[in-house]
Amino acid sequence: MSAEVADRTDRIVTVPNAISSLRLCLVPVFIYLVIRHQDVWAILVLAFSGVTDWLDGVAARKLHQYSNLGRLLDPAADRLFILSSVVLLGWRDVVPWSIVALLAAREAIMALALLVLKLRGIDLPAVVFVGKAATFALMYAFPLLLLAELSNRAIANAAWVVGWAFAIWGLVLYWVACGAYLIETYRALRPVSRESQRV
Repeated sequence: MSAEVADRTDRIVTVPNAISSLRLCLVPVFIYLVIRHQDVWAILVLAFSGVTDWLDGVAARKLHQYSNLGRLLDPAADRLFILSSVVLLGWRDVVPWSIVALLAAREAIMALALLVLKLRGIDLPAVVFVGKAATFALMYAFPLLLLAELSNRAIANAAWVVGWAFAIWGLVLYWVACGAYLIETYRALRPVSRESQRV
């Protein structure tokens, strides 16, 4: 790796990293708002997080500001928002706990796979399109399901239908992405396993 590339990937202060850091800071704000039943503000925070999730990717491409830190911050913000959203919606009886369990199980499997790769010193797998699509669907599902809790019947009904459509597709795609990441993890570990058997 050239010194220029190494410097580019090791940078910390970049526009995409600042955006992802802001999203991470909004997670406790969102949690507080949902607990206090400030649903309108919680919906706005989730919507803003969804927009900035798209924006940090655009900024990285337009400004050529890719970094190793950004590869960690962006998915971390996504996962924290998704997990906190589904747990809080389960606590509010907006979604069944089976949905919470499915998402939590997926995150546990992914965390274990990434930990194994990290311990072996192997680069994390690249983000796959289906994973981004799943995140997009879920990040829109949760504010819509929160919106369905509001009093306006017509808006609530429409938000409930569209929100569950996004939630179901997002959940399916989330597990499809998990399968893709596990295949990539297996392929990355296989040469390591062969070398260890030769020793």
